[in-house]
Amino acid sequence: MYNQIISFFKDRFATNEFIPLHAPVFKGNEKKYLLDTIDTTFVSSVGAYVDMSEKLMVEISKTKKAVAVVNGTAGLQIALQLVGVKTGDEVITQALTFIATANAIHYSGAEPIFLDVDYKTMGLSEMALIEFLEEYGDKREDGTYNRKTGKKIAACVPMHTFGFPANMDELMKVCAEWNIPVVEDAAESLGSTYKGKPTGSFGKLGVFSFNGNKIVTCGGGGMMVTHDEELGKMGKHLTTTAKVPHPYEYVHDQLGYNYRMPNLNASLICAQLEQLDVFLANKRELANDYVAFFSGKSIKFRKEPENTSANYWLMCVELDNLEERNAFLEETNRSNVMTRPIWQLMYRLPMYMHCFRDAQKNAEYLEERIVNIPSSVRL
Repeated sequence: MYNQIISFFKDRFATNEFIPLHAPVFKGNEKKYLLDTIDTTFVSSVGAYVDMSEKLMVEISKTKKAVAVVNGTAGLQIALQLVGVKTGDEVITQALTFIATANAIHYSGAEPIFLDVDYKTMGLSEMALIEFLEEYGDKREDGTYNRKTGKKIAACVPMHTFGFPANMDELMKVCAEWNIPVVEDAAESLGSTYKGKPTGSFGKLGVFSFNGNKIVTCGGGGMMVTHDEELGKMGKHLTTTAKVPHPYEYVHDQLGYNYRMPNLNASLICAQLEQLDVFLANKRELANDYVAFFSGKSIKFRKEPENTSANYWLMCVELDNLEERNAFLEETNRSNVMTRPIWQLMYRLPMYMHCFRDAQKNAEYLEERIVNIPSSVRL
């Protein structure tokens, strides 16, 4: 049944060997910059490439301050702390997400509130957010509280699923009305825009990931971005062990974190960021090929929503039902074509079963039908 699709994958990627979901591409200055860090001996968390990576990310995200961190999860944890999330608070997010989103909330001592996603974007639904706040929200002078639990709703974390931007104008409007700060989980969406504006630049902070499977990578790594320079400076301070500059003394003025990105990794990400436009164009070409191939077929290729430009990080198809999804996964993986289902919803995991969730109509529908297909850049 799926032979034609598997043949297309193999023809498009020009191989009969294993086809990964998303492989890194190192065709730029990666080796040059990496050798430079070794030659200069600046391989740790201080170096020119750390500074350069932050400047590049300011330009790409169109924000004012960027902070390089060891990974996206660490960046999310610090971003939540920077907007005031404390132990015992609650944070609104989506259940249809990678586990790092929920974990970062939990690391902050807060409890996630899982709301449904929008069917088209697969990101947090503004309608689900409105319905929840109208039923449970209690506006006070210092923010919004959950009238059922009595806990403060200290932040909202929409996630741009697979690089498809969430409906940020609507989400930002609702959160502004309820005085809830927004932290964007933009881990998957570098290069994506919503109404011409880069993801990660809407909330108080945005956080990107440079994990090995992302559109650009340095093996690990991440980046916080913000329009608030003072908030950015505090983020840099907290992620570099809260060390106060001094000619020789070790002075730390508060509890900090060793979440620094090494210069070795930063050299790689600088070279990768220099190629971002090329990667984006290549992935859009692949997406257009998929659109043409799947047109008229029962399997639906998921295209970018209206008013957005997706980076098409991980491309995906929608099957008719769970049985068809599982058959597609089985057949493609048996044929050496790597495909993966969308994540299990967070409230199905043992550590998050107790958390509040709404009806999750769209999330559960998508959970049973969405499959990621090979999405690598080929240069």
